[in-house]
Amino acid sequence: MTVYGIPNCNTVKKSLDWLKEHQIDFEFHDFKKKGITEEKLNEWCNTFGWETVLNRKGLTWKKLTKEEQAKIDNQALAVAYLKENTSAIKRPVIELNNKAVLIGFDDENYLKTLA
Repeated sequence: MTVYGIPNCNTVKKSLDWLKEHQIDFEFHDFKKKGITEEKLNEWCNTFGWETVLNRKGLTWKKLTKEEQAKIDNQALAVAYLKENTSAIKRPVIELNNKAVLIGFDDENYLKTLA
């Protein structure tokens, strides 16, 4: 299992704590240090929808002007933006066997999918 995110994100911290508490082994992929491929972003967008992968609640997105935000109106533009601004990716993303299965943190979804 691979957990993608950034270590100082509170939601990622909750997710990692939950996994440790449930004794589930994982590898952590830090967006800030390792980046993310366009291919991986497209996979996630195809699984969850680009509008879900794009975190519009975070500061990175909110720093954009309304005009800049409005220009990101399809998957290709979202992926290009997210590749350069990894802090705008909704996190964490959890993959099992190289397939994305969860995005964000929700205790019930984690129990259903991982426990």
